[in-house]
Amino acid sequence: MNIYDISEKAGVSIATVSRVLNGATNVSEKTKQKVLAVIEQYEYTPNAFARGLGLNTMNTIGVMCADSSDLYLAKAIYYIEQKLRANGYDSILCCTGYDLAAKIKAMNLLITKKVDGIILVGSNFIYDRESDNKYIIDAAAQVPVMLLNAAFESPNVYSIVSDDFTSIHDATVEMIRSGVEDIVYFYNSNSYSGKRKLAGYRAAMEEHGLLYDERLMQFYQGSHEDIAAMTAHLTALRDTGFSFHGLIAADDNLAIAAVKYAKKHNLSIPDDFSVIGYNNSLLSCCSDPEITSIDNKLETLCQHLITTLLGVLGGNEMPKITVFNGELVTRGTTRATTPQG
Repeated sequence: MNIYDISEKAGVSIATVSRVLNGATNVSEKTKQKVLAVIEQYEYTPNAFARGLGLNTMNTIGVMCADSSDLYLAKAIYYIEQKLRANGYDSILCCTGYDLAAKIKAMNLLITKKVDGIILVGSNFIYDRESDNKYIIDAAAQVPVMLLNAAFESPNVYSIVSDDFTSIHDATVEMIRSGVEDIVYFYNSNSYSGKRKLAGYRAAMEEHGLLYDERLMQFYQGSHEDIAAMTAHLTALRDTGFSFHGLIAADDNLAIAAVKYAKKHNLSIPDDFSVIGYNNSLLSCCSDPEITSIDNKLETLCQHLITTLLGVLGGNEMPKITVFNGELVTRGTTRATTPQG
């Protein structure tokens, strides 16, 4: 049984059931007792709200990620588990890969383990086709579902998002202001976050009349660990006769490849070739020169996600979506910008 079944048997809306489970005060006592009577009759244990109702709880949170070898996802998992542990919660981690069927299987597994909530780490869990997101809606009927860096509007789903669009848009504008106009955008994901980043780049280039060729947007389909293949991708683009002197990368792995590309072709950084990465990971400081990168405030996002989750479990009203701004951390791969006046 889930909250949809309770809604039907109690003769009230799903929203009303959710308010009762959350301990909201804007529900009449009569309606509240009707809902609680159904819960008691069918022995439904709403794990998601166990703390607020004084019911048994496993004090365990399910965590799902596509690939724990990804630096961004690995760091996020570290922050999340650390903050859960500090608040008395254990976690169960499922690394699903990118196949939808595997994600559904992992979600169902976590539900059977009676976790108190589920955290989806990364934006690859949200799909364009509405029916493909049903597994999230179904899970959220039983436990709160938290999304890290993806937004999805549905009952009992909470989104903590970095503003990837604005971060990439503003970084692109900064590179344009430094005197670089032929800027390639190098990316490797069409996830929710990936599309927001691409849209930010497009918007900035179009605003300045610089999106003159679709080849400026380069999609890399290989392994995120194969830096040599990423570098070869850029060399292949150069070999077609296409000229570019700046690159915005969707993550720091791709930015490392761009630095290697520049060195391979004897391009001086940042005078001949400028690079901006994304995530401000350890990789950005392991390059010579160190890479200018966008800090998407990952630890802040994870902290707020756990705070929101604990609030929901405590029966409190919490924001459905929270957005944080990134910050461009300037290092040795970009030139100084030209003052506007």
